[in-house]
Amino acid sequence: MNAYYHDQGTPRRLGSKFVELTKLFLRNFNFTYLFLMPFSTATTVELSGFAPHSANPILAGYYADPSIVQEGGKIYIYATLDPWGDNTLGCWESSDFKNWTYRVLNWPTKQACTSPTSKAAGVWAPSVLKGKDGKFHMVVSVGNEVWAGVADNPLGPWRNTLGEHKPLIPENYKPGFHMIDAELFLDDDGQAYVYWGSGLEWKNGRCWMVKLRPDMATFGGEVKDVTPANYFEGPFMVKRHGKYFLMYSAGKTIEEDYRVHYAVSDSPFGPFVEGPGSPILVTDKSVNVISPGHHAVFQREGRDYILYHRHSIPFDPKFIGRQVCVDPIVFTAEGRIERVAPTHDGPPLVQGRAESGANFTANVKATASSERDQFTGPERVLDDNYATRWVAANGAKGAWIQLDLGKATSIARQLIRPEYAWKPYRFTAQASTDGNSWQTLADLTKQPASGSPIEIAKPVNARYLRLVFPEDVNGSDISLIEWTLP
Repeated sequence: MNAYYHDQGTPRRLGSKFVELTKLFLRNFNFTYLFLMPFSTATTVELSGFAPHSANPILAGYYADPSIVQEGGKIYIYATLDPWGDNTLGCWESSDFKNWTYRVLNWPTKQACTSPTSKAAGVWAPSVLKGKDGKFHMVVSVGNEVWAGVADNPLGPWRNTLGEHKPLIPENYKPGFHMIDAELFLDDDGQAYVYWGSGLEWKNGRCWMVKLRPDMATFGGEVKDVTPANYFEGPFMVKRHGKYFLMYSAGKTIEEDYRVHYAVSDSPFGPFVEGPGSPILVTDKSVNVISPGHHAVFQREGRDYILYHRHSIPFDPKFIGRQVCVDPIVFTAEGRIERVAPTHDGPPLVQGRAESGANFTANVKATASSERDQFTGPERVLDDNYATRWVAANGAKGAWIQLDLGKATSIARQLIRPEYAWKPYRFTAQASTDGNSWQTLADLTKQPASGSPIEIAKPVNARYLRLVFPEDVNGSDISLIEWTLP
């Protein structure tokens, strides 16, 4: 029972019976528990995309420019770390397209991919595929240059194909344009190609392509400009029904007009003519789908799907936090691509992850020491939706979040998905049967945890579970997307 809240240290009345409620509170509540009551006045607001069990986005956190490999019964997604890239890539592994585990790659890194012509930009926009040599090949943008890597396995170890500090395409290869967003394409005959290029200052996008030698890292022919109408960046080549579909993004990813176009040719060298109905994936503000783009296309069980990023909800142009989604896409025998309907539910392929089957959430109540705003309450960690999250209030110290299971329950393990899988988090995981005496299950204050999910593997019988963050961790750095008990 919340008899009162605190707002900057001042009690706030909740109606005419404030005195009676306060007396009742003092008679029936333990003062130890008082200090665990949430001190938030925010009213929860629901937005399109916030519905429980929404399968899009499919990854917990912010990632962009995804590439996908399916190999040995596993699926791997490689992507830019948002906002705006970092020292390395994000990588996720799954066996079912529903439940994903974050993986750390040894390469590329900003340090390993630096040449005399490199600029300041971080690691962006990977493209990975399995070559006819049985090895896995990657091209990736680092420092406004394209680098090539090779590995025997999708998770590596990876190495620079061309040797230390040597890019495939240097920053100054085509002055006045951006040497980024390279995409590998392997034709039916085993011949490999690379497409790449963008403009500067969000204009004058240009796309080049070239045939590659068997090492997938050196040019095997003449570089050709194949720029189609309305091209800006993010090329992706798909061959369907004997035709070559060059797909690409236009607009500004930092605004609301980023979108996916396509052009068609009978040859991988073009010329490419923009197809009917292009663009085929666009913003729909009415359902909070903002600036979808920079995508990949893959097949699964005979169907085509588009893997793409779009902005987090609610859209904030000051924060570049893009999220990876999947929806069906159709290529017709007549040489067109049908309009993609972006969804929050996602197709059955990605629905039904482990969080969805966690029956405990129906009777569980989540409370927290604070929340940042009306979109980021503690209940969000129980909704099986990676578009939502709990965030502690800015400036909060000693923040905590707690689950009340309603009764003592046997818990084998806990899975926690933080906002950033690649950042370290310091907290203590605790359990209690009565809300007064607490047992420490894991102390991660001195050895921070990272990844997604973070697993608390110690079994316990408890009614209450709690995560407590140290006093020296600012509330703005504390955010969880999901907390489940599988």
